[in-house]
Amino acid sequence: MQTRSPQGDPFCKIPTATPVIASLIAIALLAFSASSASAVPSFAEQTGQRCSACHVGGLGPQLTPLGRQFKLEGYTMRAGDTFTVPLAGMVVASFVETEKDQPSPPAAHYGVNDNATLDQASIFLAGGFGSHFGAFGQFTYDGVGRSFAWDQLDVRATTHATVLGSNVVFGIDLNNSPGVQDVWNTLPSWGFPFTSSDLAPSPGASPLMSEALAQRVLGTSLYASLDMGLYTEAGVYWMPGRRFLSMFGVDANDGGAFLKGAAPYVRIAYQKNYSEQNFEIGAFGLFADLYPGAVKTAGSDRFTDLGLDASWQFIGNGDNVYQLNARYTHEQQDLNASFLLGDSSKMHDGLEELHLDFSYYWHKQIGATISPFHVWGSSDSLLYADNRTLKPDSTGVVFQLDYTPWGTDVSPLGPRFNVRIGAQYTLYTEFNGAGSNFDGAGRNASDNNTFRLFTWFVF
Repeated sequence: MQTRSPQGDPFCKIPTATPVIASLIAIALLAFSASSASAVPSFAEQTGQRCSACHVGGLGPQLTPLGRQFKLEGYTMRAGDTFTVPLAGMVVASFVETEKDQPSPPAAHYGVNDNATLDQASIFLAGGFGSHFGAFGQFTYDGVGRSFAWDQLDVRATTHATVLGSNVVFGIDLNNSPGVQDVWNTLPSWGFPFTSSDLAPSPGASPLMSEALAQRVLGTSLYASLDMGLYTEAGVYWMPGRRFLSMFGVDANDGGAFLKGAAPYVRIAYQKNYSEQNFEIGAFGLFADLYPGAVKTAGSDRFTDLGLDASWQFIGNGDNVYQLNARYTHEQQDLNASFLLGDSSKMHDGLEELHLDFSYYWHKQIGATISPFHVWGSSDSLLYADNRTLKPDSTGVVFQLDYTPWGTDVSPLGPRFNVRIGAQYTLYTEFNGAGSNFDGAGRNASDNNTFRLFTWFVF
């Protein structure tokens, strides 16, 4: 979403009954998982598989067909009868260098360039219990912001049924970000780049679907997968109260998106698996009303995100993997409240996003990815007043090389330990409206080109 993000409401009360009940379900499931654990295995230990069986390149989050099936069936697949609840950890650290010094430090305690940092440290409570229930909960320390909060949440209850001779997986899902529950790597929640740093400059405009509501909402949806082919889902998101979010490390008054009422979400996709390759094509929609700033008296703005996505994966003989993901999002912005408040020069704006990524993994260990992206939309003299052209347009490409030494073998530190070492380079040809002098102060898009070295540990 654009840089003029709606701010939280300081007068928000405790959640209503329905959100409270759903929230308690999530907390209870995670608490049950923690208290019942007789061991601390990972998903790999639960299923008896190596990381590469479920993840492209031997490390998440890009899923193989087996990984998608495991998630759709509620994380319940296991190698034996022993009930185990996985507990895992993750640490990501990096060094970030931009083409030219940034105008100001990207965060407190950092310089304008050449920064090394702990990006994040996470604890996971994740796994299946019984044959119908499973959960994935991530809690993260943000090394840049120096704060701790809940991250991804995905709690599932599933069952199988035979309908007109077809096997159908039915599920109900509770999560805290639109798209977290998705099993493909096309939507922003699990899309490339799979790791990034808050110290790197990034474009100011993106659709609401691009994680603007992440960790600020709770949502529940019903889904069905027919013969692991046709997938349908319908759900709704709401914003819990300020106190609830504060308990989980989220400040509702930090200037982020503030949701009014309920936001419907729909998803449909079709996938087909062959012996050496698989593909998916789908569509999604998110419909949300947001309060602009902390003012409710002017009403709300309406955001309608509609998108198409597609994925193709070639596994071949199993040693080398090719993956292609694509997403297009159209966002209609009805800014009635922002117009009345003087935050937008128009009552109706639009924003478009196109994202592609193509990756190749040699022997499931050495990977190369190229990912072009383009964001564009209507001009607005107030909404984009901080750039010279008054437009949201940004264009670039991300290159990545990475190495995962123990995706298929046991590491010297044991079967639970894995690591990915990588280098990213982000090249901009257009940034916040222009390629040259985009801010009116002489800064060019290429000045934000970013080189990043990273290490990604899981254990």
